[in-house]
Amino acid sequence: MGGATTDLKLIDEKGLRIDGRRPDELRPLKIEAGVLKRADGSAYVEWGENKVLAAVYGPRECHPRHMQNPTRAIVQCNYNMASFSVSDRKRPGPDRRSQEISKILSEALEHVVLTHLFPRTSIDVYIEVLQANAGTRCAGLTAASVALADAGIPMRDLIASCAAGKVADTIVLDLRNEEDNFGSADVPLGLVPRTGEIVLLQMDGDLSVEEFKTALSMSTDACHRIYAIQKEALRKKYCVAPAVIPAEVANAIHDVATEKPQGSDVPPNEMPGNLKEGVQ
Repeated sequence: MGGATTDLKLIDEKGLRIDGRRPDELRPLKIEAGVLKRADGSAYVEWGENKVLAAVYGPRECHPRHMQNPTRAIVQCNYNMASFSVSDRKRPGPDRRSQEISKILSEALEHVVLTHLFPRTSIDVYIEVLQANAGTRCAGLTAASVALADAGIPMRDLIASCAAGKVADTIVLDLRNEEDNFGSADVPLGLVPRTGEIVLLQMDGDLSVEEFKTALSMSTDACHRIYAIQKEALRKKYCVAPAVIPAEVANAIHDVATEKPQGSDVPPNEMPGNLKEGVQ
């Protein structure tokens, strides 16, 4: 994000962006929970051309011991971009950018995890970017939140995250790589949808007060849409649909539900409404 010049037409005469999206439109988003068997919790996110994997381990004993907090758990997040995640091979290992993102994501997640329930422990979150196309910290935070829920760690709520920015004098949502490189500003946001709390907010570039308010409003609305997809991913893993219940189990449930109450001659179809609902 530096406002560099380019011959690319980032927004055309019809107001459409380089990939055909409207300014307030998200890239296609897919979230899947529980993709890693050996992790306590995990999630996979495909967001446009971004592919991000998050894994959670813990709560477990904190090492080294001097980092232990006697009153609560600590949340340690490790964000890493794979060497093959970008077109120009990235040097392996941590760098200043990944350390900065790891720190801010740890602080955001620590805000929603009920850390006081697990004193002297560590909750370790690993975020691996397999393929990158701008917005990886938002995708990583979104994936990590679902992975924590998948691990069964008590939380106040999920965190949904999205960025907005300024491209060709227009405020747009969910920037892709070309927009991030040649745009004028980028504002990533992390939101706790149930309470409206902001747990991540950064800005790279310059915006007027009105432009900033517009970007914040667009990101907030997008976070609520992302929140619905996060919850659906968790429902898909943990909710048992009637179609997947074995026939013998379904029959047993039906027999128990329609059984006449002991000591009663009232058939189920003549029971009061509230009891009838329970046996249907």
